Amino acid sequence: MKPILAFDVYGTLVDPMGMAELLAPDAGKAAESVSAQWREKQLEFSFRKGLMRMYEDFGACTRQALRYAMASHGLDLNPEREDELMAAYLSLPAFDDSLPALKSLEGDYLMYAFSNGTYPALEKVLGHNDLLAVFDGLVSVDDIKSFKPDPAVYAYARRATGAMDQPLCLVSSNAWDVIGARAAGLMAIWVQRDAGKVFEDWGIQPNAVVRSLSELPPTLASL
Repeated sequence: MKPILAFDVYGTLVDPMGMAELLAPDAGKAAESVSAQWREKQLEFSFRKGLMRMYEDFGACTRQALRYAMASHGLDLNPEREDELMAAYLSLPAFDDSLPALKSLEGDYLMYAFSNGTYPALEKVLGHNDLLAVFDGLVSVDDIKSFKPDPAVYAYARRATGAMDQPLCLVSSNAWDVIGARAAGLMAIWVQRDAGKVFEDWGIQPNAVVRSLSELPPTLASL
């Protein structure tokens, strides 16, 4: 039985590090470092808020992380510039392999975007990259007010995609997301975009590893 596919968005289909260039006027040579810390803290804050049951949507986590990353580098942003950068985050660039890979799977699999982001944010960033129309639907953690890798989020994804009597397969470049999905009983494919990235040794393995989304069709056929 073919699985329903659930694609992570940030880091898998679109590149959060695409903000580094836009940060150059504000951070100069530290732009890449600020961008990397922005992403790191965005995830950390969402994890912590989920555990603490103090939900604020992913946009709030993103804004708070931007402020932290700038402050930790001794940099300031005025409110207008902060709003500009937050707006730009909704237009992150897609990875080059995203649209061709999704097009190659279209019609053969039911496909959903499954993200920590809110529906308006997903519609904006996916639409900006011509990815939105390829999906059969969107699934946001905002519906249940928690974040990946909360097991409740993956259980909700099953219900939201209709994958109750057939497998649901997460496709994600985030190892923590893959581990969370596998621990919750889903299938999962890890997109190892960086050869230097190491998968955490928790005794939980992905069903498959690919280096590019272009490898998905044969990989899925072999599962």
